[in-house]
Amino acid sequence: MVKVVKRDGSEEELIYEKIVVSALKTGAPIDIARKIAFMTIGKIYMDNKESISAKELTSIILNYLKAENETWYRNWIAYDRVAKKRETEKELG
Repeated sequence: MVKVVKRDGSEEELIYEKIVVSALKTGAPIDIARKIAFMTIGKIYMDNKESISAKELTSIILNYLKAENETWYRNWIAYDRVAKKRETEKELG
């Protein structure tokens, strides 16, 4: 199983449902949220990664979100800024 290296250095398994929930929170419907999760996990496995940083994972998800709907992408960015006090766009450069 692929591990996610979180910002604090801890690791956890890559969990499909967490990606789906994150996409749902942006306003994406369930079918699109599942599609984004499948594509994200598929890309990680196609790249033969055994682990992935939280930033890289976020970048992949955001790229797929933006391709589907710019508003969902913006909603993620706004949530990170307000709730997590994080400048995600700047961090991902």
